Amino acid sequence: MTALVTGASNGIGAETAFAFASNGAYALIHYHTDEASATKVLERIRAGGSDGELLQSDLSCSQGLHHLIDEVSQTGRGVDILINNAGSLIKRTRFLDFTEELWDNVLMLNLNSAFLITKALLPGMVERKFGFVVNVSSVAARNGGGLGAIAYSTAKGGLSVMTKGLAKEFGPQGIRINAVSPGTVDTNYHRKFSTEHMLAGVRAATPIGRLGTPEEIANVIMFLCSDGARFIHGQVIEVNGGFLMV
Repeated sequence: MTALVTGASNGIGAETAFAFASNGAYALIHYHTDEASATKVLERIRAGGSDGELLQSDLSCSQGLHHLIDEVSQTGRGVDILINNAGSLIKRTRFLDFTEELWDNVLMLNLNSAFLITKALLPGMVERKFGFVVNVSSVAARNGGGLGAIAYSTAKGGLSVMTKGLAKEFGPQGIRINAVSPGTVDTNYHRKFSTEHMLAGVRAATPIGRLGTPEEIANVIMFLCSDGARFIHGQVIEVNGGFLMV
């Protein structure tokens, strides 16, 4: 199978791409700016005896989105597994300080990108009557996120709901669509956007007393694309160490 993972140069995306490749998939590794880290992911995959390739584009703008869709088409591969992982706050911004442009960029990166990429790849899955889509949402979709994350949390809430609608429409056609909703995971994302004081508060509020790891989220994504999850459709799986219980 061929797996496309967006935002796969590090963190959850990198571990997910590696996990699928380790289980025999050809990995399409999307990245935006960090080519060096994306290259290391591909090297790690090849060292394990699997293969893949890099795809570069900026998913915060329409031009970049359509560029990625063209790149995927040019590989000549039908995508069997789509992991919509790319996302970012871009920057912490209080509501009254948002510009329309920044709001649009955050929603484009975190929600519209998943919509457009999924829309482009679903026809092939429908034709084959087989495929998997996993959207990476966030605990912020349920609690609104921290201060300055309102556009991000709004986009992730939309992504969670879109997952359910897609599952209703395409489940009967042999395509399994779900989402994972990570809590606070130890990645570059939180090294950039969260202070140590904020992270200490999360650890204190988490029953197991620590942040998650990218591998733990990747394991759940892998499970959702396995035969063991064949009766799971349209779910948003919370993976947060007990930080939020629903």
